[in-house]
Amino acid sequence: MSAERSITAERRAGRGASSRDCGRFERHRYEDAHDGWDLPEELPPLRTEVVQERPRSLINYVRSPDVPFDRTINPYRGCEHGCIYCFARPSHAYLGLSPGLDFETKLVARPDAPEVLARELRARRYRPQTIAIGTNTDPYQPIERDRGIMRACLEVLRDFNHPVAIVTKGTLIERDIDILADMARRGLARVGISVTTLDATLARRMEPRVPSPTRRLATIQRLSAAGIEVRVMASPVVPALTDPELERILEAGAKAGAVAASWIMLRLPREVSPLWRAWLAEHYPDRAARVMARLREMHGGQDYSADWGRRMRGEGPYAELIARRFALASRKLGLDRKLPPLRTDLFAPPARAGDQLSLF
Repeated sequence: MSAERSITAERRAGRGASSRDCGRFERHRYEDAHDGWDLPEELPPLRTEVVQERPRSLINYVRSPDVPFDRTINPYRGCEHGCIYCFARPSHAYLGLSPGLDFETKLVARPDAPEVLARELRARRYRPQTIAIGTNTDPYQPIERDRGIMRACLEVLRDFNHPVAIVTKGTLIERDIDILADMARRGLARVGISVTTLDATLARRMEPRVPSPTRRLATIQRLSAAGIEVRVMASPVVPALTDPELERILEAGAKAGAVAASWIMLRLPREVSPLWRAWLAEHYPDRAARVMARLREMHGGQDYSADWGRRMRGEGPYAELIARRFALASRKLGLDRKLPPLRTDLFAPPARAGDQLSLF
């Protein structure tokens, strides 16, 4: 269990959250206390720790009318990118860990994910639909470079001719262009790249371990040049902080080769809200009240409302204004096209050694 509550800026350099407050399921909270010895002591900076998990199942079925997919997989739990606004942070509470700094520094890798995925795809009752990856934590966060779990999962999906839609901020996806380009040619793969802001300073504060906005735009260009359809995602839109950039983000995405666009309003579920407010107070105290006022206007006076149909965009005059601006800009840039669904008719489990061959 996390023993620290607030962490000094020096120890958490390169991290998004400022605390390790326990999750909502913990009965006790712990804080640092002086040991009574009048001796100088320097605490080490926070390091990323990775443990392994062997999942019994991998495909997570989603029953939400707010998203265009019904199943996802996650090669990792937690995300070293450290985006302070990440709506997936509360999921770390289920592990008895902090949605704050633990979410960024105590990661869970699932090395058996490719084998489990293959087993589930071979199930007799399985019926293919697009699998979404990156909807909870980023599959191309830094630890993927050494572990390669995401690439191995992609190889399974390629071998099964199974459709996949990926969302990421990580430029490491360029490593897998060989697989994705092959799948894209057969109508089996599509990618969304999130560009929250074009301001490198704001991005470094808000998304401390994510590649720069310029670098992410270069990734859009490289994926597009390889024949992979890319959607530029202006997500999340942050009132009074990133919303003035909306049109410029879409324009930059279109120039890089994106063929479609999407947007989502900033969401602050559960523990994300206090983490976000602490971040605002530290980095943008002059705008904190304005940002929170706009968010509360869209959620009936609350920091966030989880009601289906409204949680992704909010409601009210401000939300409607953002929606109109997005619609106008995306139409002007040719990003308002509705992409056809990925193919499911090619799905076929590959033969294994020892399988009985068909006579026909």
